[in-house]
Amino acid sequence: DIVDTLMERDIALNKVKRSDIAGVDEFHVRGAIVSKELANNINIKGASVLDVGCGLGGPCRMLAEEYSCKVTGIDISCEYIRTAIKLSTLLKLSDKTTFVQGNATELPFDDNSFDVVWTQHVQMNIPNKKQFYSEINRVLKKGGIFIFYDVFRTGNKNSEINYPMPWAETANISFLFLDSEMDSILKEIGMVKEQTINQTQAGIDFFDMLYSKLNKNIASKMGLNMLMGEKSKRQIKNLFNHLKYGDLQLISGVYRK
Repeated sequence: DIVDTLMERDIALNKVKRSDIAGVDEFHVRGAIVSKELANNINIKGASVLDVGCGLGGPCRMLAEEYSCKVTGIDISCEYIRTAIKLSTLLKLSDKTTFVQGNATELPFDDNSFDVVWTQHVQMNIPNKKQFYSEINRVLKKGGIFIFYDVFRTGNKNSEINYPMPWAETANISFLFLDSEMDSILKEIGMVKEQTINQTQAGIDFFDMLYSKLNKNIASKMGLNMLMGEKSKRQIKNLFNHLKYGDLQLISGVYRK
């Protein structure tokens, strides 16, 4: 579908740029903009990076092309990994990006392998949070950076979350928790917090604009609706409402091993 859309827009496949697929390449709130913000929060140039839950690999290619990183992406979805490999080939970034199908709670990498571990909108599908963060800690080098951007519950823990959400069709595969609970786990396994940023209002503004476009049927042909299909309006509306009414929040942060 991505290739077909490029051809419909008369973009030659041997001249595709990352900007041509930016709308679908980064499957998280605020897309490529927030990925650049995360990268600029740390000294990432030339680092070896692991993107846990890499999706189609957009951030991996951004880090490889703009920051000269050697990037490995891992995702549980075989289809996402196949697509990520094809897109890196299309964009001539195969030499700097590697994609592996695998489980985030059983990372197939040696201890102390990466300078940076990066994750965006992944932990909500993982029930065993301590195992997830312990694996991230294990593969990080001493002094390495863990950087995240995720969806968390707020202190309003008893609020009922309406599904479907972009990451889960039903509640039984969604494992939301508090950012303070994540902080406790990370401190327990020996990580030190360097910064956290509340990204909720920026996310609300983004969804307000996107939801308005969807209502007016002017969404981009190369947008997240391509991945989510007809369910995208309902998923976006549910997430937008829970962010707006204070049930969920978007937090980014940096921890050091």
